[in-house]
Amino acid sequence: MSFRIGKRFTFEAAHQLSGLPEGHKCGRLHGHSYAVEVVLSATELSEPGFVADFADLDPVKRHLAERYDHQVLNATIDVEPTSENIARVLFKWCAENVPLPATAAIEAVRVSETPATWAEYVPGPDSART
Repeated sequence: MSFRIGKRFTFEAAHQLSGLPEGHKCGRLHGHSYAVEVVLSATELSEPGFVADFADLDPVKRHLAERYDHQVLNATIDVEPTSENIARVLFKWCAENVPLPATAAIEAVRVSETPATWAEYVPGPDSART
């Protein structure tokens, strides 16, 4: 048995993807209203019955506002700024920078460029989770 919670954050940004067929719309500089969901899990609850306090995720909101909001993501991250890569980059940042109760772990990060699409990063069994 495990418990899961999540919190959604948003930011506005632009990107341009390389390596696409000529004329592909994503090869041009364009923007999205991104949504980022951080999912936490725990097999037991901390007091007063939380996986974690949602306020524990406030550093994510600040990080997105300072580093990603109204930026060109090609200049912000060191990999091709696809939703998949953004999810992985944000998972790693969260694992290194979000203090959580000892009973909680970051399970996944999901990134949406549109209301109908998303990409999710979940570390494999050999990866350390925080």
